[in-house]
Amino acid sequence: MLIIGIDPGISGSICFLEEGKIIDVLEMPTMAEGKKNKKQVNGSQIYNEISKRINEVSNQDIRVVIEQVSAMPGQGVTSMFNFGQSFGILKGICSAMKLPVYFIRPAKWKKYFNLIKTEKDASRTRAIEIFPYFSSHLSKKKDSNKADAILIASFYYETYKNDD
Repeated sequence: MLIIGIDPGISGSICFLEEGKIIDVLEMPTMAEGKKNKKQVNGSQIYNEISKRINEVSNQDIRVVIEQVSAMPGQGVTSMFNFGQSFGILKGICSAMKLPVYFIRPAKWKKYFNLIKTEKDASRTRAIEIFPYFSSHLSKKKDSNKADAILIASFYYETYKNDD
């Protein structure tokens, strides 16, 4: 089974996990939006990246697991709109590709990995503990988004592999 774990948003990541092993993790593809160095999710590139990896593992069950996000108090209206837009682009791409999509709330996967009420960087440490062979790809503090995508995919693999 190929599991595609996605931490949505401009600074999110996409993890490709096959039979519990990390195949690849990439930062969310983005592109410039207007002026002022703003970025937006690059839907076309996301489609290309997913298609490429799906074609490499043909005739296999595929699951897309996206972190179920929602607005949080204290976040700006513009940033929440952009975040929601990114989430919608991901849902649309998966729908167009006819991929089964599952949504997992952050509290659910974080509780599973004992990450409730921890620093953002704790997910990177946890991912390195579980997947030591991938630690060189998680060496920077900014790699915590990659770690989130890895743990989202891993959570699905660990908790739902016997349910399908």
